[in-house]
Order: sequence, then structure tokens, then C-alpha cells
Amino acid sequence: MPLVTTDHLLAPARQAGRGVGAFNVIQIEHAEAFVAAATDAGTGVVLQISQNAAAYHGGLEPIALASLALARAASVPVVVHLDHAEDRSLVTEAIGLGFTSVMYDGSALDYDDNVAATAAVVAEAHARGVVVEAELGKVGGKDGVHAPGVRTDPGEAVEFVRATGVDALAVAVGSSHAMTHRTAALDFDRIAELRAVVPVPLVLHGSSGVADGDLTRAVETGMTKINVSTHLNHTLTTALRTYLAEHPDVVDPRKYLGAGREAVRAEVVRLLGVLRAV
Repeated sequence: MPLVTTDHLLAPARQAGRGVGAFNVIQIEHAEAFVAAATDAGTGVVLQISQNAAAYHGGLEPIALASLALARAASVPVVVHLDHAEDRSLVTEAIGLGFTSVMYDGSALDYDDNVAATAAVVAEAHARGVVVEAELGKVGGKDGVHAPGVRTDPGEAVEFVRATGVDALAVAVGSSHAMTHRTAALDFDRIAELRAVVPVPLVLHGSSGVADGDLTRAVETGMTKINVSTHLNHTLTTALRTYLAEHPDVVDPRKYLGAGREAVRAEVVRLLGVLRAV
């Protein structure tokens, strides 16, 4: 199955009321687990590499090439997506490496500057057959437009999509980044309002803080791309701690990393069911 763009997954999912799982890659074990889970579930998946993850590896290329290789070898459709890039040069690098989707995050900018910068990214990406996700809002700290109480205005969202030509839009509806407890309260009325007027798929960031039932309801109400990172890092870390506690003499990292990878694979299979991906 060839590497695909996100619209290959998002357009039919949006039409059918299904979700698409988008999971963040930090180590190669993450990417391996995500592709294995999607293969088990018989559905497509988005491998996301953030600006922060690229910085951790000392650059985008090492983790990107590994993820792209796994995607190209997969038997299900796989997207390799640049997540939350505020650095325009990183977007250009990702496109050159073969990413099929990029997210430019200009939400820290004033509205007009965000529109101009995002439109420039769209022009660059579309010229290479790459799709673009963007985020609309005014940030205040790490959570940005996904901070508690912040909501995306439907009218402004429609105008932003028209002015920039983006292919997917991350919206603020009550979730928040880096939550370790699944207590976020989503605004389902706002999701429905956005779904009714915004002509491109909607993206839910900060989904780790959303309970299973609300994730399902969010998809049914109008969200399409569901981003999960912290929850799966918690799954991985818990599995590593358990394995190391039970095997205190182990020194081969393949043993405990393998246990963590398997735990993540199983949890992603479960989440794909929650998201109505299959």
C-alpha cells in the first residue's frame, strides 16, 4: 500500500462519520506499534512527528526516514504528517523528505498574519501534492487554542479556510494538550456548529484528555482526525515500569521496549474501535 495523503483517509471518513486515528511518533517503537495496530484493525493511520520530536532527535530527518520506511512497507494506508510546526523551514524540510501532510501552526500570530503565513504554506505544499492542516486561534501558553474555555468561532473558521485553502482545520472545542487524566469536557454543540459550516475535515487536538465515550460522540458529532499522544506515552511508560519491576536484572532494551511497543499496539487497536475507524 503506497504512502498516502491525509485527504485519502479524511475525506471518506468525514463522509461516513468515522474517525481517523493520528498518533505521535517519538521513538521508532511508536511508529512500529501504530502501523502494526492499523494493520490488525484493517484501517489507515496517521503517523505524526512534531517539531518537538524533531528537536529531541537533533533534527527531523532521522525519525522521519524511519517512519517513512515503515509507512511505505505497510499493507494499509499510512500518512506521515508533520505536527505543530511553527518553523516554516521545518515545513519545507518535511515536504522535501517525502511527508504527505503537514500542519503549520500559526495560531500564535495575529489573525491576518496567520492567514498570510498559512496561505503561503498551502501554496508551497500543494505544489508538491502535500496537504495542509492548520490551527485557528490565539495562543496563551502551551495549550494555545486548546486551553480550557477557548472555542473556535464558526464564522471565523469558514473565512479562514476560504482565505488560506487549508485541507483540514484544528479547532478548539474543549480539549487541552498534555492532559494525563481523561476529564476534558467537549463542547458538542460547537462541534456540530463547526461541522455544519466548515467545508474541510475537523481535527481534535488534545484527545488524550477525552474519555472514550466522548471521543466516540465527538466523531459522531463531526470531528474526523483525532490526535492522541500523551495517553499513548502513558501506556508505553506504564508497560516499561511494569516490565522492569518484574525483571529487575534485564539489561537488553529490546526486552522492555518490546513490551512497551506491544502495549501501545494493543491500546491503539482499542482506540481505533472507539473512534469508529473500522
